[in-house]
Amino acid sequence: MYDKYEIVMWLETHVRVKSKTKMFCSCKNALALALEPNESTCPVCMWFPGMLPVLNEEVVNLAVRAWHAMRCTINERSQFDRKSYFYPDLPNWFQTTQLYHPIVENWEVKTFVNGELKIFHIHHMHIENDAWKLVHAGSKTLCDYNRAGWPLMEIVTEPDFRSKDDVIAYLEELQKIMRFCGASDADMEKWQLRCDVNISIRLKWENILNNRVEIKNMNSFAAIARAIDAEFKRQVKIYEKWERLDQETRWWNDEKWTSSSLRSKEDANDYRYFPEPDLPTLVLTKEYIEERKIEELPIDRRLKYLNEYKLQEDDARILSNERFISDYFEKLVELTKDPKKSCSYITSVLLAHFKWSLEDVWFADLKFDVSELAEVINLFNKDILSSTNSKIVVEELFLNWWKTDEIIDRLWLRQTNDTWALEEIVNKVIGSNPTQVEQYRWWNEKIFGFLVGQCMKESAWQWNPKIFNDLLKKLLG
Repeated sequence: MYDKYEIVMWLETHVRVKSKTKMFCSCKNALALALEPNESTCPVCMWFPGMLPVLNEEVVNLAVRAWHAMRCTINERSQFDRKSYFYPDLPNWFQTTQLYHPIVENWEVKTFVNGELKIFHIHHMHIENDAWKLVHAGSKTLCDYNRAGWPLMEIVTEPDFRSKDDVIAYLEELQKIMRFCGASDADMEKWQLRCDVNISIRLKWENILNNRVEIKNMNSFAAIARAIDAEFKRQVKIYEKWERLDQETRWWNDEKWTSSSLRSKEDANDYRYFPEPDLPTLVLTKEYIEERKIEELPIDRRLKYLNEYKLQEDDARILSNERFISDYFEKLVELTKDPKKSCSYITSVLLAHFKWSLEDVWFADLKFDVSELAEVINLFNKDILSSTNSKIVVEELFLNWWKTDEIIDRLWLRQTNDTWALEEIVNKVIGSNPTQVEQYRWWNEKIFGFLVGQCMKESAWQWNPKIFNDLLKKLLG
């Protein structure tokens, strides 16, 4: 029954701008949810009669950075509109938003979905103020005005999504972009990123858009995936009964894994949009827009790590996932000119120390400079440090914050390439393992690794394995 239907989705995503104050007043823009109710309020954000909004410059600044990061076209002139409707969490009866002349139009987001690079197109993005928060307590409903006036970026996509994997991959990439450019922390648990999913279905051979259902205000990837699955099945059952699907907004209950109807879905003309009389046209100069340009995005760096540096898919994903780790890797490669070795020391050595540390440590908390780790890698590549000793040096850097050269000299870790002494070790290993030597001479290549290991063991792992390789081949003929 389900196989003959295709799901078609588009998203309306709200991202809270990481400004210090609210969108139209000087009240604190809380980045967490710890404030007491109605603690961060004023007559402006509570929309007392006669109060006039003033647009926050920092909101525009961060939003422009975000739009640059999404490779969009930023309009030099845009205008605010009033979206008129009445819900209990909007007592002034309208929201200040943008419809007719939004600040951003037409761009795209690239991301990997199950290993395939996909492009999702954006219809428009605009800035607007958030509504109030309602708290239901028994038979009463309480109003918390802390959230009133929080600055939001609303991002509306085209109907490009055909699976829940598409949706989650896009949202994860959007979250990375917002964090990368510093416009928002996009923490879903703190309601800094929330998503409305518009869902419709059609027969796989059709090319139409049927009535849609909007699943409202979800703030976890897992909940979004479950809601998509449930709504797809619900709509298929309706179509199979030849019943009409109502265009409506539904609320998802993630505890029961079911949705319930909130209201019929309005069209734009139902909101009676008209230009906001209390805010002038927003005019941005070309210089202002250009100054906030961002060159590389997480997906750009991920593709560079895959195609130019030839890293593995998992490594490229990890290294491009967060700004701190990506910038650290970029600096390390600049100093070592060795992307693969730099990747290995970050993903295999440093991340292991982070995992097992008793303290909550990340790249910004490291007590040693990236140049010290670069020196470790460079000395390893010059055969001055063995693989084992290089890891000892990194551990000392992590725990005790010494300089690389000081650690090497203090612990006697510097490799010596004394050929005579190395030949003595090789000859001893050859004499002690006649059976293995004979097997190697009879073309058993696997034995060679055993002999190299014995040489390293005999040297207490302080010598250069590359030279043991060369000497063994020379002496064994």
